[in-house]
Amino acid sequence: MARGAQKEQARQKAQKEAAKRAKPKSQLGARSAGLQVKCPTCFSMMTTYKLLVQHMEAKHPKDTIPPESNFVQA
Repeated sequence: MARGAQKEQARQKAQKEAAKRAKPKSQLGARSAGLQVKCPTCFSMMTTYKLLVQHMEAKHPKDTIPPESNFVQA
């Protein structure tokens, strides 16, 4: 019984570490929150207006690039 307190402390420490490892590691929620700009032609999601401009120039050169004011969220 000399190791009773140590055994209990080790068990509690192991439970805390297991709880840390059990947290979800998915970044899908953060990713979807970051994708705020949608291409009006192909509906691809982008993070910034600058990326949308690059995308439009490369993929849809004949279409006009919409102004940034269309994508600003309040």
